[in-house]
Amino acid sequence: MSGPIVILGVFVADTAYRAERMPKMGETILGNSFKLGPGGKGSNQSVAAAKAGGDVRMITRLGKDAFADIALSTWSDAGVVPEIEQVEDSYTGAAYIFIEEATGNNAIIISPGAAGTIDVPFVDRKADLIAGASVFMTQLEQPMPAAVRALEIAREGGAITILNPAPAAELPEGMLALCDYVTPNESEAEAITGLPVTTVEEAQAAAEMLLARGAKAAIITLGEKGALYHDATRSEHVPVFPVGKVVETTGAGDAFNGAFATGLAEGMDPVEAMRFGCACASISVTRPGTAPSMPSRDEIEALLAG
Repeated sequence: MSGPIVILGVFVADTAYRAERMPKMGETILGNSFKLGPGGKGSNQSVAAAKAGGDVRMITRLGKDAFADIALSTWSDAGVVPEIEQVEDSYTGAAYIFIEEATGNNAIIISPGAAGTIDVPFVDRKADLIAGASVFMTQLEQPMPAAVRALEIAREGGAITILNPAPAAELPEGMLALCDYVTPNESEAEAITGLPVTTVEEAQAAAEMLLARGAKAAIITLGEKGALYHDATRSEHVPVFPVGKVVETTGAGDAFNGAFATGLAEGMDPVEAMRFGCACASISVTRPGTAPSMPSRDEIEALLAG
């Protein structure tokens, strides 16, 4: 396929604070640690796809500030080409992440900033790029009308279309019919279908419902159980690859989706591309962080060869 992988999504700067407890209103407490890093599902997926060997374009909106500089540096290091607008009257998205030291439980506030203003006219300005993609992928962190419009343009242009329906949200009627692949995790599949997803068999039932709502194929990621591929003619389960101690699972879904998109862009059979994605995700969870944890193409191929 000649066109690039085009990803519409969000960048946010993750600001993570560790402390013994959450402060009360009006109270100031000392934290144990702080970490600043790149985040946002679309951005993470673009980094994963590029490091896995893909020719990637990232579409989003940023402010003109220090957090935008982090985004541009992250993409440059990974080989992602930014196709963005930077706006003066807003700010680059950011996430406040409080982590309770004793349990690891977290509480998160996300302020999307400029990415929250991604709308249909913005998407239309990127129509030629989207229509010319070999693979187009989006998620649900930017406003829903923009995601729907981008999928329409990609479908009209003949691109392979992927919807990663995260975070879980009610999907407009007809949105799944624009998708060659829909890639929820267990909780997202349950939220969309209303069916429990705790086993491979339950995932098959949920996947069948996603097909009934219009998707050509459903891929449900199942954490440590791997992933399920399901379309009208076949259903295959791919396990995770044992590669070492799990350090952090944040970003594993983004690793999977980015590498899966790269596999499809290279003409892999979808189950082969899913194995490629599972290998990428399996490596990513052995490292801290999201974008920084994404493995190289050589690392993924070495794991698959082993």
